[in-house]
Amino acid sequence: MPTLTRWFIKSSMIYLVAALLLSLLLSLRGIMSLPAFVNFLNPVFFHLLVVGWVTQMIFGVIYWMFPIITRQNPRGSLWMGWATYVCLNAGLLLRAAGEPLVGIRADAGSSWLLVLSALLQWLAAVLFVINSWPRVKDRYRGE
Repeated sequence: MPTLTRWFIKSSMIYLVAALLLSLLLSLRGIMSLPAFVNFLNPVFFHLLVVGWVTQMIFGVIYWMFPIITRQNPRGSLWMGWATYVCLNAGLLLRAAGEPLVGIRADAGSSWLLVLSALLQWLAAVLFVINSWPRVKDRYRGE
């Protein structure tokens, strides 16, 4: 298993645990008095679950299991794979920090965190598609 795949999969498991812990915290809102920022964590929960767990698991498995491009270059660009990983995780962490911040004090400065987060996650998706696209072909011809 490639190192990049292990990083994607391990990170996805960490995000799954974080999302489940956050769902527990969110479910306590009805029976306990919690800090105000907790009310703005619903989008964070969904991002941790969908982008953090599901998307990273998919990216890691695809990087590992999709058909090879050539024997010399089986998985495409390694730097593009790592750039995908860094952009996806940086965007997700910025989203997790920015969402409650924007909810508590919505100003232009904190709103840019969400814009930067979305841009980084979008860039990760584009890099992933560019790097993975050559692996989706009719069949391997021993090239």
